[in-house]
Amino acid sequence: MKKRTIELFFQEEGAVTEKAISDLEKAVLDMDEKLATQAAKSVLDSKIDVLKAINEGLVKGMKKVADLYEREQIFLPQVLASANAFYAAFEILRPKMLEGAKGVGHKIVIGVVEGDIHDIGKNLVKTMMEANGYHCIDLGRDVPVENFVEAVTDQKPSFVAMSTLMTPTMKNMKRVIDGLVEENVRNSVKIMIGGGPVDQEFAKEIGADYYGENETEAVKWLRSVS
Repeated sequence: MKKRTIELFFQEEGAVTEKAISDLEKAVLDMDEKLATQAAKSVLDSKIDVLKAINEGLVKGMKKVADLYEREQIFLPQVLASANAFYAAFEILRPKMLEGAKGVGHKIVIGVVEGDIHDIGKNLVKTMMEANGYHCIDLGRDVPVENFVEAVTDQKPSFVAMSTLMTPTMKNMKRVIDGLVEENVRNSVKIMIGGGPVDQEFAKEIGADYYGENETEAVKWLRSVS
């Protein structure tokens, strides 16, 4: 009887975890901020692993949104509404997530290069970086070259992370690196790039240190060189 009770307990616990994570994903896909908030609170109340909930719920949902957007099955207003649901939940989970971060402490200047307003990928990468103890200085999207250079000069980060989803704006990654060289601060940072049209060959061509295919690979690289 006791064994059966223990088994039932773990079954129920697993069901609660699965529902909370599923609701986080659903909230993002359905652009439902209310459900996102409720699901995030359920994660905390049920003592579910927060990073697991973020990765398997929120991040999974936003990746699906990004894929739909790239295939032009949804448009920018829907993406923004999904992002609002994502952040409604994320801001509730973030303090708990940071409690578990290992406190690497390195600063990272991160942003989407000038001419590009697509920031879903950048935001997902930033989320994973913060979850692993990195301090992100988020410059946002459509960031002018001089803003990257100024941030590196003033904030003295260990890393710079740039992204773009558009082929015409890839050249602005090179402009940022050239700007850092001109200000004699290029060698003070390691540079990572990411986004749909770029790859490791392009990273090498423009003088970046690494191309991150996704947020998981980006964090792996950071930890390997930190």
